[in-house]
Amino acid sequence: MSMPTLSDDDVRRARVAAQLLHRPGRPRPAVADLVARLLAVQAQDIAAAPLALRARGRGLTAADVTAAREDRSVVRAWGPRGTLHLIAADDLAWLTAVVGPSGTNGAMRRLKQEGVAGTPSELVRIAERALAGQGPLTKAQLGDRLAALGCPAKGQGIVYMAFLAAAGGTVVLGPDRANKPTYVSVADWLGRELRPEADRDKALSELARRYLRAHAPAGPEDLAAWAGLPLRDARPAWAAIADELTEINHDGRPLWRPRRGAPKPAQVAVALLPAFDEYLLGWRDRTLILEDAHSRKIFPGGGILHPSVMAGGRLVGRWRLNREGAVGVDIFDAADAVDAAALRAEEEDIARFYMPSSARQERTA
Repeated sequence: MSMPTLSDDDVRRARVAAQLLHRPGRPRPAVADLVARLLAVQAQDIAAAPLALRARGRGLTAADVTAAREDRSVVRAWGPRGTLHLIAADDLAWLTAVVGPSGTNGAMRRLKQEGVAGTPSELVRIAERALAGQGPLTKAQLGDRLAALGCPAKGQGIVYMAFLAAAGGTVVLGPDRANKPTYVSVADWLGRELRPEADRDKALSELARRYLRAHAPAGPEDLAAWAGLPLRDARPAWAAIADELTEINHDGRPLWRPRRGAPKPAQVAVALLPAFDEYLLGWRDRTLILEDAHSRKIFPGGGILHPSVMAGGRLVGRWRLNREGAVGVDIFDAADAVDAAALRAEEEDIARFYMPSSARQERTA
């Protein structure tokens, strides 16, 4: 039997569907279910993460996302690539155990640069003691606690102490205070200690399975780039679930998709995606969706990543919210036809997403 061959547009349509950008299912899905389906949602920019969920959950509101963090069914924690993500609480233990340790060496280098001495296990124990029973602490409060325990970390050293413990699954971020993050013991926040999957190979297989469900078609190199893991971990994980996958050919490169349960390819006229969106960061190579000539308009450098306009699976512009909450759009190339009605619907949906429920009721009365 010959291997199926997919065109560029075929791959884009399949990934749009895998990423739920066609908003399937019932309106206002449970935020924890949506996050779990996506495996993890980039939350480095805390204002962008809710908008990523809006783009995938029909009728979802900003208040829904806030409520999920408040009821602790979703947590903000360091996840893939050592960056902050929203993660379903039920996935935190096994996912952290798989991707967390990869950031330990980098954290230790930074702590040494900050003048913080000790072995990883010693510093993790100090960070855990500093947070245990304290509830969410601001960076300054955590610094005071660390100093009282004989570990005078300052500046970013405080953050890397929290990161080191988070890599072991014992620390997450609590609610923001004055737009600043807080840090909290997992046992205190979730009311239980995490029990990581002891079998790393089993956890890696689950990582490959869950990653592919949200990103197919893809390959082990894509998994490695997304998770921040070496290929020596990604390739065996991929091989372990080989009997669940169908191999396809895309431009001479093998890719894989789930043999069962993959959503039907979908086309979305227009979607306004936030900064750091998974549709841009979910694979090793972005050239399929973003032309090189326009790459700097989305990635200008300095860690900045602008919100983007997706049309037909390609990124054709960027957008912004002004102080009044109105959306401004810049299309890169006049030759890219963007459905005006679909774009207007997206702009209106962003306004609805942020609108308090009382205002929505008055508007529809």
